[in-house]
Amino acid sequence: MDQPIFVIPLWADLTAVGLGGIQGALFASGFRGDRRLDLLGVAIIGVVMGMGGGLIRDLLLNVQPVTLQSNWYLITATVAALIGMLLAGVFQRLNTLIVVLDAVVIGMFGAFGTSKALALGLPLVPAVFVGVCAAVGGGILRDVMMGLPVAIMHVGSLYAVAAGAGCLVLAVSSAFGLALVPAAVIGIAVTTVIRILAVLFDVSLPEQRMLHRRKVAVETSAIPTVRP
Repeated sequence: MDQPIFVIPLWADLTAVGLGGIQGALFASGFRGDRRLDLLGVAIIGVVMGMGGGLIRDLLLNVQPVTLQSNWYLITATVAALIGMLLAGVFQRLNTLIVVLDAVVIGMFGAFGTSKALALGLPLVPAVFVGVCAAVGGGILRDVMMGLPVAIMHVGSLYAVAAGAGCLVLAVSSAFGLALVPAAVIGIAVTTVIRILAVLFDVSLPEQRMLHRRKVAVETSAIPTVRP
């Protein structure tokens, strides 16, 4: 390959991995009853959240997973998961901080995935797809491992939509000649703002059954919309 492979700065990638590890550990440590996890289980979920997005990104791009090419990724994810687990009580009282961290993590993984895809020559739409998969990949792996419904497939606070918007802004900005680094910063900011606003104002996509009822009512002009 004549084109040099895009390299995400190590400090930036490790920051995303660390924040993801904390998020995963906070999520896993919140279970009670039969679903509660031991220390190893919480650490594993934290590592999956921290490294999952990068692994999915590189697998889609058919390149060597950078998270397995350095000791620091697994070490960072593990330490972050342990910190999140030990300080879970403190973090859970800082709900606003958790929402912001969650939004930033989504934005960073999405921006890194889209930037790397664009640098490797992918067209705009596939590059955005890779970015969104990287942004939500850790959460999907977490839910599958926990035996939970996959969060992005259910009514929620625009989790994947926020990532998609940020990745699209990044890709369009790059297409108009903006360098990848400032485009990535803008993409992260867009994702973060949309995600935070969606949580604060409880905004989500309409449910499928609501769309179906509205469509029927409009087409017949006789059947009123049924609200549960």
